[in-house]
Amino acid sequence: MAGTAPRTARSAGRRAGAVALAAVAGMAVAVQSRINGELGVRLDDGLAAATISFGVGLLLLLVLVPATRSGRQGLSALRAALGAGTIRPWQCIGGACGALLVFTQGATVGTLGVAVFTVAVVAGQSASSLVVDRAGVGPGGRQPVTGARLAGALLTVAAVLLAVGGRGLEPAALGLTLLPLVAGIAVAWQQAVNGWVRVVSGSTLTATGVNFVAGTTVLLIAFAVSVVVRGAPSGDLPTEPWLYLGGLVGVLFIAIAASVVRLIGVLVLGLATIAGQVIGAVLLDVLLPTAASQPSLRTVLGALLTLVAVAVATLGGRLRALPTRRRPS
Repeated sequence: MAGTAPRTARSAGRRAGAVALAAVAGMAVAVQSRINGELGVRLDDGLAAATISFGVGLLLLLVLVPATRSGRQGLSALRAALGAGTIRPWQCIGGACGALLVFTQGATVGTLGVAVFTVAVVAGQSASSLVVDRAGVGPGGRQPVTGARLAGALLTVAAVLLAVGGRGLEPAALGLTLLPLVAGIAVAWQQAVNGWVRVVSGSTLTATGVNFVAGTTVLLIAFAVSVVVRGAPSGDLPTEPWLYLGGLVGVLFIAIAASVVRLIGVLVLGLATIAGQVIGAVLLDVLLPTAASQPSLRTVLGALLTLVAVAVATLGGRLRALPTRRRPS
C-alpha cells in the first residue's frame, strides 16, 4: 500500500502532462487552419492546398524516419506486427481521415470562416470520440460513457457555440458545413488507430510517417482526378513561405496525438485539442487579426468553458474508472 500513492501520483502527473500536450496540439490545429485556409483561397483550390500541406509534411518525415534510430526500429517493429497480425492493415490508414480534415480546411474555411468550421468539426469529433472510446478502438481499450465524459463532450460543444455565437452564415453555405462535420467524425477514428501504430511500432516518428504516407497518397489520387476532370488550379502559387508550413504543423499535431491517446483516451484527447484550438484561435484573432477576425468577450468565455469541459471529462472519468481498475481480471 505504501507504494500505491506515489504510483497514483505519477499516473496523475502523466495524464496531466498528456492533456497539456494535447492542448498544445490543438493550438497547432488553429494555426494550421489559418495557413491552409489562406492557401486554399490563394490557389482557389482546397484540394491542391491540402495536397501541398500533406506533401510538405511527408517530405520532412521521409528524411527523419530513415535517418533516426527510432524511426528505423519503428518500421521494423511495424512490419513484424503486420506479419504477426498484431495490427491490421486498415489500422495503418488513419492518415486518410487526416487528409479529409486538411482538405476541408482549404475548401471551406475561406467560405465558412474558422468559427463555423470549428463548430462543425467539434460537433462531429465530440460525438464520434464517445463511440470510439466505448467500442475500444484505441489502444487505451474500452472506456465507459460515464456521466462526466458525456457532460464534458456536451460542455465542449456548448463552449464553441458560445465562442462563435452571433456569427451568421448564408443559407447557401449551410450544406458546406457537412464537410467539416464528417471530418470531425473521422478525426476520432484517426487518433485511435494512429495510437495503435504508435504502440506496436514503439516510435512516434514512425506512427506519424505512416499517417502522412496514407494521407498524401489519398490526396494525390484525388488531386490527379480533379486535374483530369476540372483542370489545374486557377490560382498562382503564392510566394510567402509561411503558407507552406501547414504540413509541418500537422506533423507536430499527429506526433503528439499518437503519443498521448493511450494515456488519456480518444475523448479526452479530442476535448483537450479542442480547448487548445479555441484558445489558439482567440490568440490568433488578437495577435494576428484578419478581416474575418471577430475577437469578443463571448469568444474568450467560450475558450475558458472548453477548459472546464476538459477538467470535467478528465477528472470525473478518472474517478469513476478507479473502482474498475482495482477489480481482478
